[in-house]
Amino acid sequence: MTKHAHDWLARWAYYTPDKKFLREHVSDRSWTYGEFNQIARRCAQYLQDELSLTRGDRLAIYSSNRIEYFMLYFAAIKLGAIVVPLNFRLTPVELDVLLKDAEPQIIVYEEAYTDQIAHLNSLPKRCQQVGIESLSSFLVLNENAQPIQFVDVKTESDDIVMILYTSGTTGVPKGAMITHKMLFWNSINTALRLDINSSDHTQAYAPLFHTGGWNVLFTPFLQHGASHTILAGFDPDLILELIEKEGSTILFCVPTMMQMLADSPRFESTDLSSIRYAVVGGAPMPIPLIEIWHAKNIPIRQGYGLTEVGPNCFSLNQDAAISKQGSIGFPNFYMDARILSEAGEEVDIDIAGELCLRSPVVTPGYWKKPNETRQAIVDGWFHTGDMARKDKDGYYYIVDRKKNMFISGGENVYPAEVEATLIQHNHISDAAVIGIPNDKWGEVGLAYIVTDKALDIVEVREFCLKSLAKYKTPKEVCLIDALPLNDSGKLDRKQLIKMYKQQKETR
Repeated sequence: MTKHAHDWLARWAYYTPDKKFLREHVSDRSWTYGEFNQIARRCAQYLQDELSLTRGDRLAIYSSNRIEYFMLYFAAIKLGAIVVPLNFRLTPVELDVLLKDAEPQIIVYEEAYTDQIAHLNSLPKRCQQVGIESLSSFLVLNENAQPIQFVDVKTESDDIVMILYTSGTTGVPKGAMITHKMLFWNSINTALRLDINSSDHTQAYAPLFHTGGWNVLFTPFLQHGASHTILAGFDPDLILELIEKEGSTILFCVPTMMQMLADSPRFESTDLSSIRYAVVGGAPMPIPLIEIWHAKNIPIRQGYGLTEVGPNCFSLNQDAAISKQGSIGFPNFYMDARILSEAGEEVDIDIAGELCLRSPVVTPGYWKKPNETRQAIVDGWFHTGDMARKDKDGYYYIVDRKKNMFISGGENVYPAEVEATLIQHNHISDAAVIGIPNDKWGEVGLAYIVTDKALDIVEVREFCLKSLAKYKTPKEVCLIDALPLNDSGKLDRKQLIKMYKQQKETR
């Protein structure tokens, strides 16, 4: 057994080695806590002995969700190495920015993304490239294998576990440092609000380059000895089937996913009685959709979080899902919150200001970005950049997201990044992007462009897809003679939103 409290897998392997831990649906293979700990130890020994990965080194992973991904995470925990999950939807141009910042010693990639890896320009010369499929043999337990000689590396609470990249309001990627301390307190906060215990089970399908994939349910479940089924991605029909078959106890989704589940032909006939809560985040859930799930006796627990804090920061009790629709609820147990004016003073009830958070789950900062860290964390308070208000009953509401960001299918989209790509087009002299409502994705991008050619949406999207992920590319285009400016000569986004609403009314 490990001597260190940060290796939760090893702890449960010691306490309950025969208890089910993970099942991979695509292969229908299952592992107990004891078995997966042995697998992770053997992988850690390989990374250390054959690839010279040591404490503090970065291990980048460019892959969709698969069981080897989790194996690498636990192997890194044992080595004291830092996992850098990479968004598999990003293009090589976008990945180069992240890799230049992280400087990984190893990049493990899925075979499907070999071409993207070949077009990278910023990998350090010493960075070793490893196909994730080549590590699959570690998942097979072999009684005749050589004894594992690996000795766990001693780690501290403030050691970095992973770097999760998140763009700021400017669209410049920043690596939020996630520590053992953060994981511990986030897990405690989550368990207190959701009553997590070792009998819980759910499916893991949120992408692992998101904090949601790791820290909404997976790491809290891990700390409490619960179990997961690993899925390659979100499949509404399959998830409904597994909820009934496996007796899942908690469901985690963004509103778009909840709608897709409700729209599935399986929804009405599926027995969902084992579900204790549906945890929903990323955007407010519409009342009609809440009512659909309430009719199935599924309580809706909405909340708020962000990569740099938690992410399980606020929770709205299911009893207030309708009466306080749009609210993110109350701060979780070990979370202090306040709303500040531009002058740095706490605002009155129902007055909007910047939401600031203080907690053991606040990140120590951004990787190699001391200036951005100092701007974000002031006297221990993390300034979220989100505008919020608190009503007379103490319920919090987000009234505006990070300055111009919108959320499409659970993914953050930053207009500045898209606009910077658009104006590289030979026939686009100016561009602005806003988020507009969409029935399927919640919001999508509408690009207002100034051009000397009659460009259509197909050409614009094809151009963007050369350097932007699909979810970032505009879904609609509007040609305009000139972008509206405010008195300071800056882009007036409010005017663009007003223009969009007027255009929508006249259609």
